[in-house]
Amino acid sequence: MSVVLSNVVKDYPLGTSMVRALHSINLNIEKGEFTTIAGPSGCGKSTLLNLIGCMDVATSGTVAIEGQVTNSLSDKEQTQLRLNTLGFIFQSFNLVPVLSVYQNVELPLLLKGGMTHAQREERVGVLLEQVGLAGKAKNRSHELSGGQRQRVAIARALVTQPAIVLADEPTANLDSETGQTIIELMRSLNERQKTTFIFSSHDPKVIEHARRIIRLQDGRILEDQRR
Repeated sequence: MSVVLSNVVKDYPLGTSMVRALHSINLNIEKGEFTTIAGPSGCGKSTLLNLIGCMDVATSGTVAIEGQVTNSLSDKEQTQLRLNTLGFIFQSFNLVPVLSVYQNVELPLLLKGGMTHAQREERVGVLLEQVGLAGKAKNRSHELSGGQRQRVAIARALVTQPAIVLADEPTANLDSETGQTIIELMRSLNERQKTTFIFSSHDPKVIEHARRIIRLQDGRILEDQRR
């Protein structure tokens, strides 16, 4: 499942003028890559992820996921792409506080439909086991530590078996040890399931785990390094 950005420009209005967040970005990310979009705050990392995730639209240029140009899709088609192909991990976790851990992870499956209760139960159970939270299924998010809540967010992102997972500063609200554990978990899942991970970060300890580092500066690609 490839992601291709061609001459992507993104402008935002600021008062009576326009600010250019991204300048002619050209990028090709192949299936199974573990890629970090790196750079300081304000360099365009989140904007880039939002465009790939169909949460924003480029001012010009195209974003294509497996050949589908996303800005030519209808709202319904974009919603289906997000449900079936993309998984999201946010730095603020975005868990539903009134739901249990199990229910938070199950929610995307209910939205997607097409599975029996037993199938959902099995899928959620396997993921909670993988992220080390099998014993916390009935807990609410306020009863969890930051690291545990981020593990729930990862399980929720993976429960629909997306081809691509987008993670925006996934360790920003975690201590360094927990952040290291989260990145190691993501890399392990990438290796086992060949899921494509694209995450943004400005944390050197996180960046060192990536197999590809795309460095942004002032909305431009400064460096594209594979290792």
